[in-house]
Amino acid sequence: MVETVPASVLVRTIGRIDLLRACLESLFACRPRASEFLVVDQSGGTAVATLVEELAGSGARRVPCAERGRALALNVGLLAAAYDLVLVTDDDCTVAHDWTGLGYEYMVEEPRGIVTGRVLPGGDPGAVPSIRADSAPRVWTGEMHFGALYTGNMACDRREALALGGFDERIKPAAEDNDFCYRWLRAGKPLRYQPDLTVWHHEWRSREDLERWYVDYARSQGIFYAKHLRLGDMRMLRWIAYDAFAGLRGTAARLVLGRPRWSDAAQGIPAGLPRGLLEGWRIFASARGTVGTAGEG
Repeated sequence: MVETVPASVLVRTIGRIDLLRACLESLFACRPRASEFLVVDQSGGTAVATLVEELAGSGARRVPCAERGRALALNVGLLAAAYDLVLVTDDDCTVAHDWTGLGYEYMVEEPRGIVTGRVLPGGDPGAVPSIRADSAPRVWTGEMHFGALYTGNMACDRREALALGGFDERIKPAAEDNDFCYRWLRAGKPLRYQPDLTVWHHEWRSREDLERWYVDYARSQGIFYAKHLRLGDMRMLRWIAYDAFAGLRGTAARLVLGRPRWSDAAQGIPAGLPRGLLEGWRIFASARGTVGTAGEG
Protein backbone atom coordinates (compact mmCIF):
# COMPACT_ATOMS: atom_id res chain seq x y z
CA MET A 1 0.00 0.00 0.00
CA VAL A 2 1.47 3.35 -1.09
CA GLU A 3 1.56 5.97 1.66
CA THR A 4 -0.41 9.13 0.88
CA VAL A 5 -0.65 12.56 2.46
CA PRO A 6 -3.87 14.64 2.65
CA ALA A 7 -3.03 17.05 -0.12
CA SER A 8 -4.21 17.91 -3.62
CA VAL A 9 -1.79 18.35 -6.52
CA LEU A 10 -2.84 20.87 -9.15
CA VAL A 11 -1.41 20.64 -12.68
CA ARG A 12 -2.18 23.32 -15.26
CA THR A 13 -2.21 22.13 -18.87
CA ILE A 14 -2.89 23.57 -22.32
CA GLY A 15 -2.69 20.15 -23.96
CA ARG A 16 1.00 19.31 -24.30
CA ILE A 17 0.25 15.61 -23.98
CA ASP A 18 3.73 14.08 -23.92
CA LEU A 19 4.90 16.65 -21.39
CA LEU A 20 1.74 16.19 -19.32
CA ARG A 21 2.18 12.42 -19.23
CA ALA A 22 5.77 12.81 -18.01
CA CYS A 23 4.62 15.33 -15.39
CA LEU A 24 1.89 13.05 -14.05
CA GLU A 25 4.14 10.01 -14.02
CA SER A 26 6.68 11.91 -11.90
CA LEU A 27 3.89 12.93 -9.51
CA PHE A 28 2.58 9.36 -9.24
CA ALA A 29 6.14 8.19 -8.47
CA CYS A 30 6.44 10.49 -5.44
CA ARG A 31 6.78 8.80 -2.07
CA PRO A 32 4.61 9.61 -0.27
CA ARG A 33 1.97 10.46 -2.87
CA ALA A 34 -0.74 13.09 -2.77
CA SER A 35 -4.31 11.92 -2.19
CA GLU A 36 -5.63 13.79 -5.23
CA PHE A 37 -4.32 14.89 -8.63
CA LEU A 38 -6.25 17.62 -10.45
CA VAL A 39 -5.51 18.37 -14.11
CA VAL A 40 -6.95 21.76 -15.03
CA ASP A 41 -7.53 21.36 -18.75
CA GLN A 42 -7.44 24.49 -20.93
CA SER A 43 -6.56 22.62 -24.12
CA GLY A 44 -9.91 22.88 -25.87
CA GLY A 45 -9.47 19.35 -27.24
CA THR A 46 -10.08 15.76 -26.20
CA ALA A 47 -6.53 14.43 -25.79
CA VAL A 48 -6.17 15.53 -22.16
CA ALA A 49 -9.49 13.94 -21.21
CA THR A 50 -8.37 10.70 -22.87
CA LEU A 51 -5.05 10.70 -21.04
CA VAL A 52 -6.63 11.46 -17.65
CA GLU A 53 -9.19 8.70 -18.18
CA GLU A 54 -6.35 6.32 -18.95
CA LEU A 55 -4.62 7.35 -15.71
CA ALA A 56 -7.74 7.56 -13.56
CA GLY A 57 -6.65 4.52 -11.59
CA SER A 58 -3.71 6.54 -10.34
CA GLY A 59 -6.02 9.17 -8.86
CA ALA A 60 -6.00 11.76 -11.63
CA ARG A 61 -9.10 13.88 -12.16
CA ARG A 62 -9.69 16.32 -15.01
CA VAL A 63 -11.11 19.76 -14.24
CA PRO A 64 -12.34 21.36 -17.48
CA CYS A 65 -11.66 25.06 -18.02
CA ALA A 66 -13.07 26.47 -21.25
CA GLU A 67 -11.00 29.65 -21.31
CA ARG A 68 -7.23 30.00 -21.11
CA GLY A 69 -5.10 31.82 -18.58
CA ARG A 70 -2.53 30.84 -15.98
CA ALA A 71 -4.30 32.75 -13.20
CA LEU A 72 -7.68 31.34 -14.21
CA ALA A 73 -6.33 27.78 -14.11
CA LEU A 74 -4.97 28.33 -10.62
CA ASN A 75 -8.24 29.77 -9.33
CA VAL A 76 -10.30 26.99 -10.90
CA GLY A 77 -7.99 24.36 -9.43
CA LEU A 78 -7.93 25.90 -5.96
CA LEU A 79 -11.71 26.03 -5.89
CA ALA A 80 -11.99 22.41 -7.07
CA ALA A 81 -9.42 20.92 -4.69
CA ALA A 82 -10.73 18.48 -2.09
CA TYR A 83 -7.89 19.26 0.34
CA ASP A 84 -6.83 22.59 1.78
CA LEU A 85 -3.15 21.83 1.30
CA VAL A 86 -2.44 22.21 -2.42
CA LEU A 87 0.79 21.64 -4.32
CA VAL A 88 1.03 23.23 -7.78
CA THR A 89 3.08 22.50 -10.88
CA ASP A 90 2.72 22.81 -14.66
CA ASP A 91 2.45 20.31 -17.49
CA ASP A 92 5.97 21.17 -18.72
CA CYS A 93 7.54 20.28 -15.37
CA THR A 94 8.52 17.05 -13.67
CA VAL A 95 9.07 16.76 -9.93
CA ALA A 96 11.60 15.09 -7.64
CA HIS A 97 10.51 11.83 -5.99
CA ASP A 98 10.30 13.54 -2.56
CA TRP A 99 8.48 16.66 -3.83
CA THR A 100 5.07 15.82 -2.40
CA GLY A 101 6.42 14.71 0.96
CA LEU A 102 8.65 17.75 1.40
CA GLY A 103 5.89 20.15 0.37
CA TYR A 104 3.56 18.54 2.87
CA GLU A 105 6.15 18.66 5.68
CA TYR A 106 6.96 22.32 5.09
CA MET A 107 3.28 23.23 5.08
CA VAL A 108 2.68 21.32 8.32
CA GLU A 109 5.45 23.44 9.87
CA GLU A 110 3.81 26.68 8.69
CA PRO A 111 0.26 25.84 7.58
CA ARG A 112 -0.75 29.41 6.67
CA GLY A 113 2.31 30.08 4.55
CA ILE A 114 3.61 29.38 1.06
CA VAL A 115 6.70 27.40 0.18
CA THR A 116 8.40 27.47 -3.21
CA GLY A 117 11.64 25.89 -4.40
CA ARG A 118 14.20 25.20 -7.09
CA VAL A 119 13.26 25.16 -10.77
CA LEU A 120 16.04 23.46 -12.73
CA PRO A 121 16.33 23.32 -16.53
CA GLY A 122 15.19 20.17 -18.28
CA GLY A 123 17.25 20.77 -21.40
CA ASP A 124 19.39 23.67 -22.62
CA PRO A 125 19.45 26.20 -19.74
CA GLY A 126 19.55 29.02 -22.28
CA ALA A 127 16.28 27.84 -23.80
CA VAL A 128 14.29 27.32 -20.58
CA PRO A 129 12.75 30.40 -18.92
CA SER A 130 12.01 30.87 -15.20
CA ILE A 131 14.96 28.93 -13.79
CA ARG A 132 15.67 29.19 -10.05
CA ALA A 133 18.75 27.36 -8.87
CA ASP A 134 19.73 29.07 -5.58
CA SER A 135 21.12 26.46 -3.19
CA ALA A 136 20.42 28.32 0.07
CA PRO A 137 17.01 28.51 1.80
CA ARG A 138 15.51 31.96 2.17
CA VAL A 139 12.68 33.45 4.18
CA TRP A 140 10.93 36.22 2.22
CA THR A 141 8.37 37.08 4.88
CA GLY A 142 8.24 40.82 5.56
CA GLU A 143 10.05 41.87 2.36
CA MET A 144 8.35 43.91 -0.33
CA HIS A 145 9.15 41.86 -3.41
CA PHE A 146 7.35 40.27 -6.35
CA GLY A 147 9.88 37.78 -7.70
CA ALA A 148 10.06 35.27 -4.86
CA LEU A 149 7.34 32.89 -6.05
CA TYR A 150 7.26 30.45 -8.97
CA THR A 151 3.82 28.86 -9.17
CA GLY A 152 5.13 25.88 -11.13
CA ASN A 153 6.70 24.81 -7.82
CA MET A 154 4.49 25.90 -4.95
CA ALA A 155 2.70 24.57 -1.90
CA CYS A 156 -0.01 26.65 -0.24
CA ASP A 157 -3.22 26.58 1.77
CA ARG A 158 -6.10 27.09 -0.66
CA ARG A 159 -8.16 28.95 1.95
CA GLU A 160 -5.42 31.51 2.51
CA ALA A 161 -4.83 31.98 -1.23
CA LEU A 162 -8.51 32.48 -1.98
CA ALA A 163 -8.98 34.79 1.00
CA LEU A 164 -6.32 37.07 -0.48
CA GLY A 165 -8.37 37.31 -3.67
CA GLY A 166 -6.83 34.44 -5.57
CA PHE A 167 -4.77 35.06 -8.69
CA ASP A 168 -5.68 38.11 -10.77
CA GLU A 169 -7.05 36.83 -14.08
CA ARG A 170 -6.65 40.26 -15.68
CA ILE A 171 -2.86 39.93 -15.60
CA LYS A 172 -1.88 37.69 -18.50
CA PRO A 173 -0.41 35.76 -20.18
CA ALA A 174 2.14 35.74 -17.32
CA ALA A 175 3.18 37.69 -14.18
CA GLU A 176 0.10 36.56 -12.26
CA ASP A 177 2.54 34.92 -9.85
CA ASN A 178 4.41 38.19 -9.39
CA ASP A 179 1.20 40.02 -8.56
CA PHE A 180 0.09 37.35 -6.10
CA CYS A 181 3.53 37.16 -4.50
CA TYR A 182 3.61 40.93 -4.01
CA ARG A 183 0.14 41.02 -2.47
CA TRP A 184 0.95 38.04 -0.25
CA LEU A 185 4.15 39.57 1.13
CA ARG A 186 2.60 43.03 1.45
CA ALA A 187 -0.10 41.44 3.61
CA GLY A 188 2.64 40.14 5.95
CA LYS A 189 2.02 36.49 5.14
CA PRO A 190 4.84 33.91 5.37
CA LEU A 191 6.69 32.80 2.24
CA ARG A 192 9.90 30.83 2.06
CA TYR A 193 12.16 29.27 -0.53
CA GLN A 194 13.41 25.74 0.10
CA PRO A 195 15.90 24.48 -2.51
CA ASP A 196 15.27 20.80 -1.78
CA LEU A 197 11.71 21.25 -3.08
CA THR A 198 12.70 20.65 -6.69
CA VAL A 199 11.10 20.55 -10.13
CA TRP A 200 12.56 20.46 -13.63
CA HIS A 201 11.16 22.89 -16.20
CA HIS A 202 11.49 21.24 -19.60
CA GLU A 203 12.57 22.78 -22.87
CA TRP A 204 9.88 22.79 -25.58
CA ARG A 205 9.73 26.27 -27.08
CA SER A 206 11.40 27.09 -30.38
CA ARG A 207 13.78 30.06 -30.55
CA GLU A 208 11.01 32.10 -32.18
CA ASP A 209 8.60 31.09 -29.41
CA LEU A 210 11.10 32.24 -26.79
CA GLU A 211 11.44 35.65 -28.44
CA ARG A 212 7.67 36.11 -28.41
CA TRP A 213 7.40 34.80 -24.85
CA TYR A 214 9.91 37.31 -23.50
CA VAL A 215 7.96 40.16 -25.10
CA ASP A 216 4.70 38.77 -23.70
CA TYR A 217 6.28 38.37 -20.28
CA ALA A 218 7.47 41.99 -20.26
CA ARG A 219 4.01 43.11 -21.36
CA SER A 220 2.43 41.14 -18.51
CA GLN A 221 4.88 42.66 -16.06
CA GLY A 222 3.85 46.09 -17.31
CA ILE A 223 0.20 45.23 -16.61
CA PHE A 224 1.19 44.25 -13.07
CA TYR A 225 3.04 47.53 -12.55
CA ALA A 226 0.15 49.56 -13.93
CA LYS A 227 -2.34 47.82 -11.64
CA HIS A 228 -0.46 48.80 -8.51
CA LEU A 229 0.31 52.30 -9.76
CA ARG A 230 -3.44 52.75 -10.19
CA LEU A 231 -3.76 51.67 -6.57
CA GLY A 232 -1.30 54.40 -5.56
CA ASP A 233 1.75 52.18 -4.95
CA MET A 234 4.76 54.25 -5.99
CA ARG A 235 7.20 51.36 -5.40
CA MET A 236 6.37 50.33 -8.95
CA LEU A 237 8.25 53.33 -10.37
CA ARG A 238 11.57 52.02 -9.05
CA TRP A 239 10.97 48.58 -10.54
CA ILE A 240 9.86 50.05 -13.88
CA ALA A 241 13.09 52.06 -14.00
CA TYR A 242 15.12 48.96 -13.17
CA ASP A 243 13.42 46.99 -15.96
CA ALA A 244 13.89 49.81 -18.44
CA PHE A 245 17.62 49.86 -17.68
CA ALA A 246 17.81 46.07 -18.04
CA GLY A 247 16.07 46.39 -21.40
CA LEU A 248 18.62 48.92 -22.58
CA ARG A 249 21.46 46.65 -21.48
CA GLY A 250 19.86 43.73 -23.29
CA THR A 251 19.51 45.75 -26.47
CA ALA A 252 23.16 46.83 -26.22
CA ALA A 253 24.23 43.21 -25.78
CA ARG A 254 22.37 42.30 -28.96
CA LEU A 255 23.78 45.20 -31.00
CA VAL A 256 27.36 45.05 -29.71
CA LEU A 257 27.85 41.39 -28.84
CA GLY A 258 25.35 39.82 -31.22
CA ARG A 259 23.47 38.10 -28.43
CA PRO A 260 20.30 36.61 -29.99
CA ARG A 261 16.89 37.81 -28.80
CA TRP A 262 15.76 34.34 -27.74
CA SER A 263 18.67 33.95 -25.30
CA ASP A 264 17.93 36.98 -23.12
CA ALA A 265 14.63 37.82 -21.45
CA ALA A 266 15.70 41.46 -21.05
CA GLN A 267 15.56 41.90 -24.82
CA GLY A 268 11.78 41.54 -24.67
CA ILE A 269 11.43 44.54 -22.36
CA PRO A 270 11.62 47.42 -24.88
CA ALA A 271 8.82 45.94 -27.02
CA GLY A 272 6.71 44.54 -24.19
CA LEU A 273 6.91 46.77 -21.13
CA PRO A 274 5.50 50.02 -22.58
CA ARG A 275 2.62 48.11 -24.19
CA GLY A 276 1.85 46.41 -20.90
CA LEU A 277 1.89 49.67 -18.95
CA LEU A 278 -0.60 51.25 -21.35
CA GLU A 279 -2.76 48.13 -21.44
CA GLY A 280 -2.76 47.81 -17.66
CA TRP A 281 -3.55 51.49 -17.19
CA ARG A 282 -6.71 50.94 -19.24
CA ILE A 283 -7.63 47.61 -17.64
CA PHE A 284 -7.36 48.97 -14.12
CA ALA A 285 -8.89 52.38 -14.77
CA SER A 286 -11.55 51.63 -12.16
CA ALA A 287 -9.52 49.17 -10.11
CA ARG A 288 -8.92 51.24 -6.98
CA GLY A 289 -9.44 49.00 -3.98
CA THR A 290 -9.41 45.71 -5.92
CA VAL A 291 -6.65 43.15 -5.69
CA GLY A 292 -7.65 39.76 -7.10
CA THR A 293 -10.53 38.01 -8.78
CA ALA A 294 -11.28 34.75 -6.99
CA GLY A 295 -12.19 35.90 -3.51
CA GLU A 296 -11.87 38.92 -1.26
CA GLY A 297 -11.38 42.24 -3.02
